[in-house]
Amino acid sequence: MTSIQASVDSAMARIIADEDAHVAHNYHPLPVVISRGEGAWVTDVEGKRYLDLLSAYSALNFGHGHPAILAAAQEQLNRLTLTSRAYHNDRLGPFAAALAELCGKDLVLPMNTGAEAVETGIKVARAWGYRVKGIEPDAATIVVAKGNFHGRTTTIVGFSDDAQARDGFGPFAPGFLHVPFGDAAAIEAAITPSTAAVLIEPIQGEAGVVLPPEGYLRAVREICTKNDVLFIADEIQSGLGRVGETFACDREGVVPDVYLLGKALGGGILPLSAVVADRDILGVIRPGEHGSTFGGNPLAAAVGLRVVEMLSTGEFQTRAKALGGHLEAALTGLIGHGVTTVRVAGLWAGVDIDPAVGTGREVAERLIARGVLVKDTHGQTIRIAPPLVVRATELDWAVEQLRVVLAA
Repeated sequence: MTSIQASVDSAMARIIADEDAHVAHNYHPLPVVISRGEGAWVTDVEGKRYLDLLSAYSALNFGHGHPAILAAAQEQLNRLTLTSRAYHNDRLGPFAAALAELCGKDLVLPMNTGAEAVETGIKVARAWGYRVKGIEPDAATIVVAKGNFHGRTTTIVGFSDDAQARDGFGPFAPGFLHVPFGDAAAIEAAITPSTAAVLIEPIQGEAGVVLPPEGYLRAVREICTKNDVLFIADEIQSGLGRVGETFACDREGVVPDVYLLGKALGGGILPLSAVVADRDILGVIRPGEHGSTFGGNPLAAAVGLRVVEMLSTGEFQTRAKALGGHLEAALTGLIGHGVTTVRVAGLWAGVDIDPAVGTGREVAERLIARGVLVKDTHGQTIRIAPPLVVRATELDWAVEQLRVVLAA
């Protein structure tokens, strides 16, 4: 090892040690320290480059530092960043109008994080249940899917079946009924006169990019319509171009009553989330009943407007669909060679690793050495979600690095 290399390694170790010493250990990061990013690539403090196949869990759908998004942010930074909703600002209205049009809905309720969007959706569903459907006070229920991941607030982990997220944080709020993901008949059986909503991810991301059976979303839509129940689609990871459509629900031509959006909506620049629905649903929320100091701030609205404008062209959806087919073909070739199963929707893949070659975490760590960043989940699965600006040749190179790691 050269003295220069030893110095760099020592610097890397010091950065990680400093973080470990002063940041709460609510994450277990992979051992890489990133300092710069551009497009689909990031660079660590050593100057080594990596192909980013995580995209911050789809928050970076448009890549690192997309010039159009940076320009929108910089322009707004020089004008106005925050007013709170105590006053109007000149960016929120245009953003909300554009996002409502993209979703085919009337109203937008802006928040910041994905978990906030889910919590807001729950409040909206309950208010709608009481004020419109006529459910008895404090009796509303919401049907959710097993294996879900909607965030980590206490309400949300209360209806999770992930022990790591849930255990040790009770007591939990009542009112949630669990059914198997992909089982529309189980949803229908769980619905009672007190059911306000069905809340599902069209594709379960944290679970390992788990796809429902064909026709599931259409069946959920029909069941909710028939029983006067809201269909709430958590498209925080699956939406905004990731799966080759604007929304994962578009894969079955389904329109939910409520969209929950986040991650990519902020362009990888800042947190921005939203609940989007028609007036007869979102109109149940009255002034003072819900809010956020930063929700709908002009900086986030300017960035969100630019994101919506970029999605409105269809360019990114088309890229994700075409490149997703390319990725699926490449990954399928690894089945039987260290991979047991592959699930792909657009540029989003769950790859189950054969236990004989290691855990998902171990494979992710080995890929770091070869310049590829992925993330493990639930033991044996790695998730692949590159920025939608990635090139086919870059995907081929990444899959080749995975093949080498598995063979070794």
